[in-house]
Amino acid sequence: MKVLTFSIVAGSLACNAKCPFCVAPMTPANGIGTKEPAVNWRNFRKAAQLARDGGCSTAMITSKGEPTIFPEQVTRFLEELEPFKFPISELQTNGLLIADGRVTDAQLQKWYDLGLTTIAISVVHYERSKNKSIYTHSREYQDLPALIAKLKKFKFAVRLATVLVKGYLDSVDEMKKMIEFATANGVDQLTFRPVTKPDKSENESIYTWTAAHAIDDQLLVDCNAYLKEHGSELLELAHGATVYDVNGQNVCMTNCLTIQPKSEEMRQIIFYPDGAVRYAWQFSGARLF
Repeated sequence: MKVLTFSIVAGSLACNAKCPFCVAPMTPANGIGTKEPAVNWRNFRKAAQLARDGGCSTAMITSKGEPTIFPEQVTRFLEELEPFKFPISELQTNGLLIADGRVTDAQLQKWYDLGLTTIAISVVHYERSKNKSIYTHSREYQDLPALIAKLKKFKFAVRLATVLVKGYLDSVDEMKKMIEFATANGVDQLTFRPVTKPDKSENESIYTWTAAHAIDDQLLVDCNAYLKEHGSELLELAHGATVYDVNGQNVCMTNCLTIQPKSEEMRQIIFYPDGAVRYAWQFSGARLF
């Protein structure tokens, strides 16, 4: 069984953003609370070995909250990853604490020195006001171009992980503008994925909002048609995502599926701080050990 991604759940449910489509409350907490958890490092090493034995090349530090709330834990995860020599290591973040300096320059340099290759910033739009309405509401939203420039100064590859939401990025023209924004700001990778919800949700109000703001299937058809016509197809990834070059910009159209029962490839294994290792976010029973 080949493993595509080793996902590491860092931190806790604590988050400094207010995303109305947040998947964390819709899926089982699986032992994650609101405080920094103790980590079962013995099981972490076993999970990392399992991933590498499965040919996995990418380790992604993510969270059911915001991982940079506990930056020293991010550092520890990177230290523990070093012996396994994952060629690619990534951090998924909303970027707010990096932008305002609470994640310090010294910590960013340490992460780079420990092998972190890519920082993926979650966004819904190229306009600051649109991102603010999703992520921070009453508080000011970060200067996204300045954040990208800051991360590039530390030599990180930067990905904009863009969620397609009705009322935000919900047309081919909006997608084109997002591609132009990424190109103008030197973004290394740009991904698009539709906002999604699990079949069964633990939170009804978030589930309802997400369902109401899901984009139409036709938009995905139109977006893919645009990318095929105006881009050059580079990669067909195992989980169905396609990577294109659009006028020099790396663009990927993907989805959030974590289970493909008939596949011989496991899209990801997920390590939880309590030592549980699973292969799906939405099912507690999808447990390896």
